[in-house]
Formats: sequence, structure tokens, C-alpha cells
Amino acid sequence: MLVDTNVLLDVLQDDPAWVDWSLRQLRAQSQLHRLAINPVIYAELALGFSALEALDAALEDLGLPLLEVPRPALFLAGKAFAEYRRRGGTKSGVLSDFFIGAHAAVARLPILTRDTARYRSYFPSVRLVAPSDG
Repeated sequence: MLVDTNVLLDVLQDDPAWVDWSLRQLRAQSQLHRLAINPVIYAELALGFSALEALDAALEDLGLPLLEVPRPALFLAGKAFAEYRRRGGTKSGVLSDFFIGAHAAVARLPILTRDTARYRSYFPSVRLVAPSDG
């Protein structure tokens, strides 16, 4: 299971609105799945750390390995982004959600997230664990 950046930030930043839900889900999902991140999630998390070593230590404490994104997922991310643009999306660079969603789709991994809109819209085959899902 890929753990989306927003869930990890809830925990790492002790978000008052979401830390309890995110911690409960991390614990519960770790009993069912191998939890992991990919390089895109790693890069997004890096924004909140002053040193590489601090980020690596936090991920080690959480027991989250880094999975590489397979080439078929990178291709799918580009195709999903092209569809986003055809639907009127205004961003000009491929968005991180497309890399994460495509990785999950190709590797048949669920995603633990609080931000479901793009995943549901562009990667409907990916199972999401999100607040609305209980």
C-alpha cells in the first residue's frame, strides 16, 4: 500500500484535525498491507525537512520503505495527465497525484490518502482507503 503524503504530514506535523485518523489508519493498514512510499511522495515530504538524514530517520521510524516507480507507471502517469488536460485541467506539469496513482494502478497497490478526487477520476481501478471509506 502506498501511503500518500497528506497522511504522513498529518502524523509528522501533528495535524490537530487529522492526526488521530491518520495514525489509526497507518496502524490498521500495516496489519493488512506492507506500507511504502515512492520517490514522488519522498520529494513532497522533503519540503518539510531541513536535512535528508532527518527525513530518512522519520521514514525509518515509520517503517516505510521507498519503492521505485516502474516505467509502465510513468507512461500511464503521462497518459492520465494528457486526459486531465483534455478535460480542461490547467496545470502544465505532470502532477504528483498522477505519478502516485499510476504507480498504484500498475503495481496493483491500494493508496491510503485523504485526497481522493484525482485518484478516483483518473485511476478508478485503484482501491483507496480514505476518510469517507471509514
